[in-house]
Amino acid sequence: MDQEAVARTLPQRVLDALITRDPHQRLRLAMTGLAALLMLCCIAAMHLVAAAGLTAARPVHWWTLACATGLAAVYALIRSGYSSRWHDPALTLLQIVYAIACNATAYVIAGPARGIALPILAVILMFGIFGLTPRQMVGVLVYGLAVFGLASAVVQWWYPPGGQPAALAGAYMVMIVVVLLSSTFLNMRMHATREKLRRQKAELAHAVEQVRELATRDELTGLPNRRYMLEMMRLEGLRVRRGGHPVLMAQLDLDHFKAVNDTHGHAGGDLALQAFARTVLASVRATDILARWGGEEFVLLMAGTTPEDGARLLERVRAAVAASPVALPAGGTVRLTVSVGAARLHAGETPVALLQRADAALYEAKRQGRNRVVWAGQDAPETIASSA
Repeated sequence: MDQEAVARTLPQRVLDALITRDPHQRLRLAMTGLAALLMLCCIAAMHLVAAAGLTAARPVHWWTLACATGLAAVYALIRSGYSSRWHDPALTLLQIVYAIACNATAYVIAGPARGIALPILAVILMFGIFGLTPRQMVGVLVYGLAVFGLASAVVQWWYPPGGQPAALAGAYMVMIVVVLLSSTFLNMRMHATREKLRRQKAELAHAVEQVRELATRDELTGLPNRRYMLEMMRLEGLRVRRGGHPVLMAQLDLDHFKAVNDTHGHAGGDLALQAFARTVLASVRATDILARWGGEEFVLLMAGTTPEDGARLLERVRAAVAASPVALPAGGTVRLTVSVGAARLHAGETPVALLQRADAALYEAKRQGRNRVVWAGQDAPETIASSA
């Protein structure tokens, strides 16, 4: 690798060393870096206050060391991956609690310039609005009130001597309460909005799934419909081109189904269709696809199946239908038989052409007397009888 290539990749390597290549770790460390940058700005502001003579420099220096140590510790815990063992790998709550303690300390030592602690507190709580749960935010509210209450008491009665005017101290505490309460309220509103969006997303996903089911499922039998089968035929045709495995297709048509409807009504016909679908599904394999093509006509797609195996399977289906009378709600039963036309996919043949040949075989089964399996052309296995 030449020097120019090394120069181009050096910033990326430095970035990877700082925040890793893991996308989750990068996000956590990037947010920690942003918090560190804001803290550095606050440190700079405190040093400006000390340089202006508004407060003693020594406490500011110790406060700076404490802030920097906390930032370094948080970065080390996240960068090392140790924090990933905990419930909050980003250490959001820990960072906010520590930052509020540092902010309250700054309020104490900033002297007449302690008002700068208020906007800093607001910035700290912004991270809580986005990163904490409402319960955690309420805990931060109580903690913040306690810490700043203690800080205000320290200012009034211990540091610096003489304290500050009671009215000014009261004004500061009012603003601190306002900042804490408003941040907590915004957090709760944001959490409620996120929950609402999550529910809406789940409802939308459910609705989309229902629409997909309606678009690809037959409502009466629960089987895939013509649209779904056409797509499966297309995909199977593509797989055959790549792998060349055998594919069989059969068209199944209930014999004299109009008579069932005329005799027992459409309710009886619907019951017969449902019973037929259950019987066929119980006779085929899990890898076979049975779809309702329309009316009393069904299509069975058998991938990776030889004609010999297909012939045995279709004969099993034919016999199972003939041996399964359908009980009617009004009493009595109706016996069903099925005619089947089957064909094997030839090299270079499209699934649509295969279906047409299976359909022609079905008409031949009807012509021969129904209740039988007929194969298209030369597709019939020589060792398996194709009629009842």
